[in-house]
Amino acid sequence: RSVSPQVGSYRDISHESLSLFRLLEPQIEILVLGTGDRVERLHPTILKQMRECGIAVEVQDTPNACATFNFLTSEKRLAAAGLIPP
Repeated sequence: RSVSPQVGSYRDISHESLSLFRLLEPQIEILVLGTGDRVERLHPTILKQMRECGIAVEVQDTPNACATFNFLTSEKRLAAAGLIPP
C-alpha cells in the first residue's frame, strides 16, 4: 500500500507527492499549486515531468491559486488544485 508523502511546505512538493493528480480520470488539463503566503519556485524537473504527462502547472501564492482554480472551473476547464495554507 502506497501512501502519498505529507506536504507541509513547498519544499515537500515532489514528483511522488503530485502522483495523485496524474491518476485522476478524466485527466486534468491544469494543476494550480498554492505555495502559501508567497509564490515559491518549484524544481524545474517537477514541472517538466507534469508537462510530459500532459498537465500544465500554475504556481501561485495560495489566495491567488484559489481564485485561479475557481475561474478555471467556472470556465469548465479540467483543473485541480493543491493548496498549502498561508
